[in-house]
Amino acid sequence: MAGLISPKPVSYMQHNLQYNPYQRGVQAFSDSPATSGLPPLAHPTPHQGVFLPGNAHNSSLSVNEESKIYALVIELLNPDTRESALLELSKKREQYDDLALVLWHSFGIMPALLQEIVSVYPLLSPPNLTAHVSNRVCNALALLQCVASHPDTRQLFLNAHIPLFLYPFLNTTSKTRPFEYLRLTSLGVIGALVKQNDNTTVIHFLLSTEIIPLCLRIMETGTELSKTVAIFIVQKILLDETGLTYICHTYERFYAVGTVLSNMVNQLVETQAVRLLKHVVRCYLRLSDNLRAREALRACLPEPLRDNTFNALLKGDLVTKRCLTTLLNNLNEQ
Repeated sequence: MAGLISPKPVSYMQHNLQYNPYQRGVQAFSDSPATSGLPPLAHPTPHQGVFLPGNAHNSSLSVNEESKIYALVIELLNPDTRESALLELSKKREQYDDLALVLWHSFGIMPALLQEIVSVYPLLSPPNLTAHVSNRVCNALALLQCVASHPDTRQLFLNAHIPLFLYPFLNTTSKTRPFEYLRLTSLGVIGALVKQNDNTTVIHFLLSTEIIPLCLRIMETGTELSKTVAIFIVQKILLDETGLTYICHTYERFYAVGTVLSNMVNQLVETQAVRLLKHVVRCYLRLSDNLRAREALRACLPEPLRDNTFNALLKGDLVTKRCLTTLLNNLNEQ
């Protein structure tokens, strides 16, 4: 756990401070018992472990709003105030660019978030997750996603192997809404890691920790939204040369991915989910860049992708139509 905390905190904020990434409002903050009776929060002082980025003022927030965020971060350390702080911080995630830095480098915050994660493990099997507990842990996951997506904390997040804490959530199979929400939010954290352009280190990590089987199962059995995020992750892995080589290296790996993609195509004939179709086509197109996979796809590409079944669905999507045409041309080349 020591590796999760910066050994060189830069500066700190006085008083109890809370933090909020998905913020929908700040009304709840003003009534927070942790800050009642305290003087206004304004000037950074080397006290109480909340990290302040070098140029702390964020142009999109007033000094008062920043102070509220720092107060929320401090409240994450208190089990009695953590739940409300998680909710408020999850709402503010888009409003404060350096939230990830504050979360990562402030003393005790990452362990507090991981404590929220592991506390749910006993409820996974047998499945006993309530909506309330699911919402709470998903707010913690939203903050982890913030850390995973920031360029200055992404590698640190990966080095600490924090994604592994999410794999038990991805490995669940219950179709109840609390579990589906948990899987979707966990996928969002992994998706944030692979969304960046320079992905080689991330791809190596995900391949070495067997993320693909987890994604494939969700692609087959999840809701449309979960399937979309899961196939997005697989697509990003395929786009990396290491990922493409890994999947096409053995027949078993290629067959596992190809079978799930084929099943999805057959489902899409009924559901007409255009977002999923776009990712499926791009995955097949990328697989066709590998000569061995191209040879196999000549025999096993699903017929609906060959016979214009999806013409109407893709009528206004020139990019995906072009990808499908390129795929078919690749397979027709000798």
